[in-house]
Amino acid sequence: MAKTIAIANQKGGVGKTTTAINLSAALAANDLKVLLIDSDPQGNATTGLGIVKDPEKMSLYHALVGESHARDVIVPTNYPGLDLLPADRSLVGANLELVDREGRELRMRLIVESVRENYQFIIIDCPPALDLLTLNALVAADSVLIPIQCEFFALEGISQLLDTVERIRESFQHNIQIEGVLLTMYDDRTNLTKQVADDLKEFFQEQVFKTIVPRSVRLAEAPSFGKPIIDYDPRSKGAESYIKLAKEVLENEQRARQSAQSVG
Repeated sequence: MAKTIAIANQKGGVGKTTTAINLSAALAANDLKVLLIDSDPQGNATTGLGIVKDPEKMSLYHALVGESHARDVIVPTNYPGLDLLPADRSLVGANLELVDREGRELRMRLIVESVRENYQFIIIDCPPALDLLTLNALVAADSVLIPIQCEFFALEGISQLLDTVERIRESFQHNIQIEGVLLTMYDDRTNLTKQVADDLKEFFQEQVFKTIVPRSVRLAEAPSFGKPIIDYDPRSKGAESYIKLAKEVLENEQRARQSAQSVG
């Protein structure tokens, strides 16, 4: 049964899709079966893995509105162990079409449950908004990973996301956890970056990943070539950071399982 992680932050440009692509690829490189669900109408995770968006083909939209089964929409990528549930602009319509439907917040959970046995990890790339698509992803996920850019307004809006997570716990009796806070676009040449990183660590404490993703031209270039960084430039600092992040996620999961077994 797969562990499902939503990657969310309603603030744009913080490295959500970069993290979704590269964490998925790094987990798959550990001989794990991974599914990346692109839940952003921009479809950047789809193109970032080299999958051409084709309006004639089925996408996440069709699975969400019930026009097709998720297994018929999922496509393999060029990377062993990594599959993709693609998105395109039609996903914008899902926000509108699902509003009046019963159980509208549970559509993604049904998709995840239908394919969960086929994977060890399912990663959901959320749009930069606290809309119905993000709500669906959070209700479907076991945990949420929050990328935060090391910049002046880093904490802006995060309280709103944390409030949403708390409401989901209460309203859906769904014990979603904070997988961790990932510091991204770190530039150790500036005092501001270091100060913001210190502030975030003070605010989130042990929830901050030890891994820090550096600001990197190679990391920014990789999606335009349809490749994760571990394929585009495996010796880069960006590749190294996402390999470390995957290791941390795996260690967290192992600890959680051991804890659950000891309680049981």
